[in-house]
Amino acid sequence: MAARRPLLLICDVQERFRTAIFGFDHMKNTICKMLKVAEVLEIPTLLTEQNPKALGQTIDEIKELIPPSKYLGSIAKTKFSMVNKDTQLMMEDGKYDMFILAGIESHVCVLQTTLDLLKLPSKPEVYVLADGISSCNKPEIPVAIRRMERAGATVTTSESMIFELMGDANHEKFKQIAGIIKDSKTNTAQALKELCGD
Repeated sequence: MAARRPLLLICDVQERFRTAIFGFDHMKNTICKMLKVAEVLEIPTLLTEQNPKALGQTIDEIKELIPPSKYLGSIAKTKFSMVNKDTQLMMEDGKYDMFILAGIESHVCVLQTTLDLLKLPSKPEVYVLADGISSCNKPEIPVAIRRMERAGATVTTSESMIFELMGDANHEKFKQIAGIIKDSKTNTAQALKELCGD
């Protein structure tokens, strides 16, 4: 795993969606856990915000955890996909061969981002965190997941992804990461039950 070059993508987790998205707090907790892991493992992170003038900015809980040294910025967009004129060069130049995606909505921006990433000439691996995505309507989530899987994405859970990123219990940051996992144990169980229960 050491040779892989991941990029964590957080899609449109904005203030206006807080009361509209199913299981928002569970999804948020998963993303916050991933940001803590990203800081320890030095994984670059990119955020997008869908029409922030109308829908507000990324929620404070996420902004406060972004690893500053690896933060690639927050891109305002109107296109649903995170792959757009402002990000495409960054994503398709081969610098990253592994994209880890979380955010909203599962069946719109997350889905369209996944499909666009899978079309990149570099043929990256695309991982979607099932406990880190959601939609306004819960039934949209499994439908979107099935479509992303059929298109070639790997749908997994945050904890599985974290262990895959480390690859070995002898990883130099294993103890730090294990501490994050332990501290997040209750939130992880709740997110899995709420967002992946069906």
